Amino acid sequence: MAEPSAELRLTDPGTSCADFSRFFRAWVTNPLRVAAVAPSSNALARVMTREISPAHGPVLELGPGTGVFTRALLARGIAESDLTLIEFGADFARMLENRFPRARVLSMDAAHLARHALYQGSPVGAVVSGLPLLSMPQDTVADIVAGAFHYLRPSGAFYQFTYGPRCPIPRTVLAELGLQAERIGGAFWNLPPAAVYRVTRARHF
Repeated sequence: MAEPSAELRLTDPGTSCADFSRFFRAWVTNPLRVAAVAPSSNALARVMTREISPAHGPVLELGPGTGVFTRALLARGIAESDLTLIEFGADFARMLENRFPRARVLSMDAAHLARHALYQGSPVGAVVSGLPLLSMPQDTVADIVAGAFHYLRPSGAFYQFTYGPRCPIPRTVLAELGLQAERIGGAFWNLPPAAVYRVTRARHF
């Protein structure tokens, strides 16, 4: 999610003025937690979700903000009732409840995922993260990723974007959790360009 300034997002033509203002106010209030002055672009949302299909449901989304990635997931055919949205910001959470009434919206810290029984077993096929990992302590990143994989089925994947030069999950965290990260694309039309990573359980041959 590196310096917080590396995670500043630029608005695009599909971003409403109201959403831009909401993000900017949240950034002014807590720049390290939000680390964004505008919602993610629709182009980035398409890259983040292009590997996800209805077969991956249920889907867990972390830090959905105004719901740009959420709308992209719905466009990919994910049922709204198959979405669980984890949003720390109370204002964003209330907005998400209004925009996606059939989704499950939980106002909580994503670092505490493993402390809550969000699902029975590990049914989640994909986790989509809009969290600013580069601005977080390494221990917090580890808690978030470990919590997400607690609910991910063995074949599931964790999708994360960054404006930084490499995967925002430190190599030591990946190694400790037995994970591997692969860059699967980017939104080069953004300035700075955004890279998208797929994180999965490491294969052992």
